[in-house]
Amino acid sequence: MVLSRNSIVRARDVMQKNVVTIDGMATAKEAAQKMRANKVSSLLVDKRHADDAWGIVAVQDLIKGVLITDRTPEEVNVYEVMRKPIITVPADMDIRYVARLLYRANIRRAPVEEMGKLVGMVTLSSLILDNDFF
Repeated sequence: MVLSRNSIVRARDVMQKNVVTIDGMATAKEAAQKMRANKVSSLLVDKRHADDAWGIVAVQDLIKGVLITDRTPEEVNVYEVMRKPIITVPADMDIRYVARLLYRANIRRAPVEEMGKLVGMVTLSSLILDNDFF
């Protein structure tokens, strides 16, 4: 993507469209297998109902919940180690504000929503690697 200094780059322009989800009742082993199979470092945890919030589980969460606690991956459920609720960003948000939000919230990734629907995931690395802004 070639950008001029005057064009506004939005979250939708740099987001990853392949968002992989998992149920909170899945085991840590299933989550790790799904991450490996899809070549991702985090999974969005499905909402249980319409009024529920999204959750997220990353590699670091699995390490903390399994290796450090000395439990087996089959003994740990995703809901035990996931982070919830999570911050989402609108698809039309300027990436300068997305970057500032991620930095200030001390997070590396956020789901992107458009009209109440999940449309992608934006990460700190996608802000730099997937465009010519820098």
